[in-house]
Amino acid sequence: MFDLTNKVALVTGARRGMGKSHALALAKQGAKVAITDISREECQLVVDEIKSMGGEAVAFKMDVSNKADVDAVFDAVVKQFGRLDILVNNAGIYVPKPALDITEEEWNKMIDINLKGEFLCAQRAAKEMAKNKWGRIINIASIDSGGVGIGLAGGAHYAASKGGVVGMTEVMSTEWASLGITVNAIGPGAIDTPMVSGALTKEATDALLAGIPIKRIGRSEEVSAAVVFLASEEASYVTGATLYVDGGWLAA
Repeated sequence: MFDLTNKVALVTGARRGMGKSHALALAKQGAKVAITDISREECQLVVDEIKSMGGEAVAFKMDVSNKADVDAVFDAVVKQFGRLDILVNNAGIYVPKPALDITEEEWNKMIDINLKGEFLCAQRAAKEMAKNKWGRIINIASIDSGGVGIGLAGGAHYAASKGGVVGMTEVMSTEWASLGITVNAIGPGAIDTPMVSGALTKEATDALLAGIPIKRIGRSEEVSAAVVFLASEEASYVTGATLYVDGGWLAA
């Protein structure tokens, strides 16, 4: 099950954290992976790790909020591998700030990377996937995305971007189903990544754990397992869904 041999995947924000974990997981299942992020040098380290496992990967510098950048990288990936089958829209930022203090510049940066960036990549990916009538687009959202009763203080702009990702995912799934493309979102809860650990104090972490039935922070690999499933043939009847990987946080 979950065999991705000869599939071509592109992962954004893949130089570290969950993105790196997703890239490694896809490679272990046989996919050829394009590692993209704002630092090509750090992406190359992930490529080297995949190659050391016997996999195939290539590194690219890409700013997901810049359409010209996105188009250039997607062109290069398709030129090198001949196709694109899987997109993991992972690139994102989280810079908490009280809603009363968020500047227009800070708001725009969050939306540009977290929401506009996922749109640009998904749109371009769908155009490539439609050529082969098969594709998997996996948008990384968040438990902090509205409508689920989790509103993290300091994250108004972040929640707005991730709520937009969920809504966008649902629309894309209906529009692109006839093209053979499934579009799903994953809403991670508290996951041990550099972005999260850098934003949470010990007090904030303890408060989070108090509301999580499993009583621990999740691992990137536990989210990557969901990525691999949604990228596989076994998930062919799953589209328009948001899968929350949160240790029971929403159920508590």
